[in-house]
Amino acid sequence: MNNKYLMIYNEIVAQIKNGEIAPGTLLPSENELKDQYDTSRETIRKALNLLAQNGYIQKVRGKGSIVIDISKFDFPISGLVSFKELAEKMGGKSKTIVNELSLIIKPDSYLRHQLQLNSKDQVWKVVRTREIGGNKIILDKDFLAAKFVPQLTEEICENSIYEYLENELNLKISFAKKEIIVEEPTAEDRSLLDLEGFHNIVVIKNYVYLEDASLFQYTESRHRPDKFRFVDFARRNH
Repeated sequence: MNNKYLMIYNEIVAQIKNGEIAPGTLLPSENELKDQYDTSRETIRKALNLLAQNGYIQKVRGKGSIVIDISKFDFPISGLVSFKELAEKMGGKSKTIVNELSLIIKPDSYLRHQLQLNSKDQVWKVVRTREIGGNKIILDKDFLAAKFVPQLTEEICENSIYEYLENELNLKISFAKKEIIVEEPTAEDRSLLDLEGFHNIVVIKNYVYLEDASLFQYTESRHRPDKFRFVDFARRNH
């Protein structure tokens, strides 16, 4: 039966949605599923591939197919929100770990280019791990021009940099240009995030501007792919 893989797919999806198969469960092997559904291994592979494509399972090398949490967090592509605002909206238990806070006296050519700075400008570097529900799933690497942000503390970075900029420094954060790419995790990603079994990471590069169009922040926000659904709203212009 040509559509048997769809029947198997739909049956497993229903079991995931009704909680019969919980997130984190390892599905039976291809051979076990083949025997269970009395079908070919090729049919099972087609069903598993469709489950992976639609975000129900994660194929992990050496382990098999793990059911992932389908209640992903909506991450607004077109919006400008802080992690604190996002975490409050999600309602889950969250934590920010400051891995590094330093003032770069002489930024390299890459940073100067990203932030459109001259050789005398200084840059704050902030590296933070974001933890939600006990899982370290976001690594934020922020670079802020010190001429706009003269002072930063670890306490500010643990709480909310944007809250500090807007409420204490009275800066008006206006808009951002974003670039989204998928990369293999770096050694830093693997050391600071919970990435066992994951071979890709979603990177959002942000160039953030003030109300007067001054570029003050460049950010690389590195996300574990199973926990986020990147959403946007689009309207066709006539």
